[in-house]
Amino acid sequence: MPSRLKHPQIGRVIDANYNRAKEGLRVCEDIFRFLRDDPKVTARFKKIRHGVTAAAAGFGLKDMAAARDITGDVGRATIGRESRRDGVGDIYYANAQRVKESLRVLEEFAKLKDARVAAGFKKLRYAVYDIEKETLGKI
Repeated sequence: MPSRLKHPQIGRVIDANYNRAKEGLRVCEDIFRFLRDDPKVTARFKKIRHGVTAAAAGFGLKDMAAARDITGDVGRATIGRESRRDGVGDIYYANAQRVKESLRVLEEFAKLKDARVAAGFKKLRYAVYDIEKETLGKI
């Protein structure tokens, strides 16, 4: 079966941002699941996380993983600020930002493939904006 990703470099962008979005969503979800015991917010984050998986399926999850180049990633090093957090609120805020940024990148690169997929990522991004606004005061 031919790759659904025409350019490996674009596949790397999509793969990195897909993983970044899913990881950030899981951190936010777990904060509300285990630390806040909030089933509604937990469910919302979980729904978005599953939405990211569904939206990215058109890129081919195997193709995305095949495009991955961890050893060749020039931005792999952790910067100082990422090495420490000043509490759960800081963890939540950092991961919410990571998710929004990643969804924006996925939205832009999805435009190369399918405008409907791009619109789906945009919808997910706005859902994160909404949850973030509602929850920042709860952490």
